Amino acid sequence: MQTPRPGGLDAVDPAEQDFQRRVDAGVRIEPRDAMPDAYRRTLIRQISQHAHSEIVGMLPEGNWISRAPTLKRKAILLAKVQDECGHGLYLYSAAETLGASRDQMVDDLHSGKAKYSTIFNYPTLTWADIGMIGWLVDGSAIINQIPLCRCSYGPYARAMVRICKEESFHQRQGYDLLIQMCRHGTPEQKAMCQDALDRWWWPALMMFGPPDAESPNSARSMRWRIKLFSNDELRQKMVDQTVPQAEYLGLRVPDPDLRWNARRGHYDFGAIDWAEFRAVLDGHGPCNRDRLQARVRAHEEGAWVRDAMAAHAEKRRLRKAA
Repeated sequence: MQTPRPGGLDAVDPAEQDFQRRVDAGVRIEPRDAMPDAYRRTLIRQISQHAHSEIVGMLPEGNWISRAPTLKRKAILLAKVQDECGHGLYLYSAAETLGASRDQMVDDLHSGKAKYSTIFNYPTLTWADIGMIGWLVDGSAIINQIPLCRCSYGPYARAMVRICKEESFHQRQGYDLLIQMCRHGTPEQKAMCQDALDRWWWPALMMFGPPDAESPNSARSMRWRIKLFSNDELRQKMVDQTVPQAEYLGLRVPDPDLRWNARRGHYDFGAIDWAEFRAVLDGHGPCNRDRLQARVRAHEEGAWVRDAMAAHAEKRRLRKAA
């Protein structure tokens, strides 16, 4: 039996050992650099799932653009949804540098083979849900994604710099919306926000993925510096950051076990229903079917645009060749 290397790397291939030494030294990996096949596959899986999440994530909010209460809120939400589309573009482009086909990635999404964040399979029932998505969902995304700006793969890290700047704006606009409703609105509006928090709190905690002990890919991703922090570390940071913000809004976090632990310097919180997480991940959430059907329909209805662009590009190519 081969003896594993210190740090958990059990590869004996000299090329893989050299690759790990570069990663450990903080050297940024670029598309033309030699890399283990497993590193490439892991990145393609993570980046493509991230891209799918950005694209599918447009749907819960896009549904509210025409129903925003004011012109200002409509313009803000329209810009936010447009940003998410751009994030998907950056990430698909980053995955392509690894040899992935964008058409194949999209096909995998539409067929249900590829996964995306479970949070986007929950319905947006009221306008307060738009605030919760900005505050909780984008807030959790920032916590998860800021470390990715320092990940080992160059194109992914550089794409995340701009994405995180825009996500920060999204989180602030969501919290601003909730401030207006909770601190300056009517009792009915505040009650609407409490109802939304009750529905979004636990799915937001699930966004960081399963517990470290049940996450099969985390250890290797952290060794390769694709991830810099574990799922549980990031989830704890989200709770510690968000609870005081909820208190400022005058909202009650729907967790009877939530307590400040002075000894740990962190909040203790209740058990997450991982059975629900797995069910939604497997396609059995409230909106899984609707989300995929909407994406497939939009892709099919946009085929004429792609065909026209391809024809225009071919026409320009022939003109230059002549």
